[in-house]
Amino acid sequence: MSTRNIFAGWYRNRFVWVAVILLAVSAGTVVLLNTAGSDAKPADLRGQIMTRLRTTLESADPGQHQHAGHNVQQATAEKDGKKPAIICGVHVYGFEPGEVSTLAEVKTVYGFHLCGVAEQKRPWDWAVKLAGPVIVDMATEPPGIQVVEATENVRFVDRLREMFPDKYEELALKESLDENEMASLRRRYDEAAGL
Repeated sequence: MSTRNIFAGWYRNRFVWVAVILLAVSAGTVVLLNTAGSDAKPADLRGQIMTRLRTTLESADPGQHQHAGHNVQQATAEKDGKKPAIICGVHVYGFEPGEVSTLAEVKTVYGFHLCGVAEQKRPWDWAVKLAGPVIVDMATEPPGIQVVEATENVRFVDRLREMFPDKYEELALKESLDENEMASLRRRYDEAAGL
């Protein structure tokens, strides 16, 4: 084959070669970007706070939630040598200081919690529940948990206004769990209760 035929064939197929080279370069770029992004990109801070809040509430003794009541004590007592799991859903209104960028820097979390005591074979509708606006002090170990409860002399709304910063008061009076968090809570509860 002459040199002229080789170059003529290459010239005709140059578009194929250019396409192959561009495809290889773009595929390599996508792989590099995906790999670098997974290692370098930190997790969403609000998501980290939600996870920490949920874990804190689920691992705390119900007495730490400061929920009073005979039903809570009775439902969380050991049965057959095992305590029922507490399964929680959370909603974060905000945190302080607000300008931080890492979970370790968060001192206080303001939010809402809805927890169910997952006694075996007890459906969600009949479960003992712990719910309401919550403040968690992340600067202590274990984190301190305060719930808003009315007292004999102080109404719930007044107590909430005493405890929560102004910017979170209205949220705490209206908002609870979003649909996704509620669905996750119900699914996790059913698994823990053996349903």
